[in-house]
Amino acid sequence: MSADGFVAALLADTGDDGWPARVPNRLDAVLASMPGPARAGVHAAVAAVEVYAVARTGRGLAALDPDGREEVLGALAGRPALAPLLDVLKVPVLLAAGTERLLALPGGPTHGPAPADPPLDCTPAHAWPGRSTADAVVVGSGAGGAVAARTLARAGLSVVVLEEGEHHSTASFGRRAPLDRFADLYRDGGATFALGNPPLLLPVGRAVGGTTVVNSGTCYRTPAPVLDRWSHRHGFRLADRFGPWLDEIERTLRVATQPLDVLGHNGLLALAGAERLGWKAAPLRRNAPGCQGSCQCVVGCPTGAKQSVQLSVLPAACAAGARIVTGARVRRILLDHDRPGEPRAAGVQVWRPDGSHLEILSPLVITAAGALQTPPLLRRSGLGGHPRLGRNLSVHPATSVAGRFTETVTPWQGVLQSAGIEELHDQGILIEATASPPGMSSFVLPGLGRALRRELERADHLATLGAMIADRPSGRVQGRERTLVRYALDRRDGDRLMTAVRAMGRLLFAAGAHEVLTGIPRAPRARSLGELDALLTAVDARHLHLSAFHPTGTVAAGDNPQRAPADPEGRLRGVHGVLIADASVLPSCPEVNPQLSVMAAALGITETLVERAGGKPDA
Repeated sequence: MSADGFVAALLADTGDDGWPARVPNRLDAVLASMPGPARAGVHAAVAAVEVYAVARTGRGLAALDPDGREEVLGALAGRPALAPLLDVLKVPVLLAAGTERLLALPGGPTHGPAPADPPLDCTPAHAWPGRSTADAVVVGSGAGGAVAARTLARAGLSVVVLEEGEHHSTASFGRRAPLDRFADLYRDGGATFALGNPPLLLPVGRAVGGTTVVNSGTCYRTPAPVLDRWSHRHGFRLADRFGPWLDEIERTLRVATQPLDVLGHNGLLALAGAERLGWKAAPLRRNAPGCQGSCQCVVGCPTGAKQSVQLSVLPAACAAGARIVTGARVRRILLDHDRPGEPRAAGVQVWRPDGSHLEILSPLVITAAGALQTPPLLRRSGLGGHPRLGRNLSVHPATSVAGRFTETVTPWQGVLQSAGIEELHDQGILIEATASPPGMSSFVLPGLGRALRRELERADHLATLGAMIADRPSGRVQGRERTLVRYALDRRDGDRLMTAVRAMGRLLFAAGAHEVLTGIPRAPRARSLGELDALLTAVDARHLHLSAFHPTGTVAAGDNPQRAPADPEGRLRGVHGVLIADASVLPSCPEVNPQLSVMAAALGITETLVERAGGKPDA
């Protein structure tokens, strides 16, 4: 069913501007990248709205004039059972609308010519031989996999890195609109989610470089209390040695504090508000030397400034002899059961995109597919017997708030994630000034029809903040062939999210905002802190637009064999030759953006393996 009429209604398209008419085609492209069930759900919801319009007016939305469409939306919004349906449908439409409107602005997004990327040894899976051998196979090319591959290749091992996604160059990012890259760079077109009350959108990357290609570039060192907890409460003893590994990763990624001159007005307003409140805040440390403020980190940096691992780590791995196979989904880890005792890794079986498969024989397999994909891989391989495998899932539940200012902010010009406000970090709340290309923020503009159109046209006066919560491990990863994520938001974490909303509103008012948009459909705006407090008393975290990031902990390392599927050095229990070197090995929530923590853990796990082996290890 065509969504033309629904899009025209939602965006109050009168035909006076050209860009709204292009949104339905852009929306089709967004939906095509999503999993079948999500796509079918959107189509069914649009069909339900059309049925309602016909029942009410005798005509579909496309046949109504703008006033008629506005009347239908108003009637739908007034029905409590149907209003949430419209709120869900707004998300993909705003993705498409934000892109078309940005492209229609005078000048549009611009940046200089892209530099040449460092060379990588990449081979598509269809061109890889049906059977080959290696000293080590690394499953996944993201933060953990890249470091593992570099460490082992430098130790003299022949290393093959398997990546389900494709390789994208910096130059290719600059040639395409942000939303077009979004569909290619994220698993399920960015529609990965956790089932729960409320459900959480949980986007993860899928490309050479993994989620480092699409993250914000924010680089926090693992906090000392977290390392202490990992070591002494969980028995992940490598945490005691994280300091030098974090130092090395910071050098590799060229981490530095973001300079003010490229921060952007969004970040500067956040710092100004924090200064007026006397709150602890500063520009964030990032892996983006020479950042040009294109605000496109989440869809691949078009200038090559952000040092994602395909630019900073994998080239060194390839220079040492590692090879990368793209479009390669690992079906299972092959096992040798012929020797007495526990089975041993014997390699991997890999699916090509055409449905054929290949095998790479190896005595050492490092799983770095991420906290959501590693547990199903282990189950498919007959290695899912530990009762805690897939459990202990932590994410950073997150929500956003926007402030409207008299002056122009243009939040999509400057650093995407620019300033950190740590005043409430001891309560598990980390606030970051976060903007994004229009439509791609986790913040959803309020209103429908003409009200939503007005919000879109005034979006350049909004400054946005995001807050993420250090959660209790409240989720689990199920499934073998396809990942199913379940997450039950802990009541304490819900209370923290509400505290964060108030804190972000307070900061924006202190920075000079004359209105705060909460992202809560039933309480969308406040014009004073007192009004915000009154609105928040009538809602809870289930009414927020929530997303989540940074899944960790699903194959946690530790010294308790009953509670930790991996041992203190990252070796999977119950098998020889399988190591865990991604975010799933972290014992609990790292409480900050975790890229450095994941990379340091992978470095520690693989360096320890090499040290113990005294040469070429086979775990």
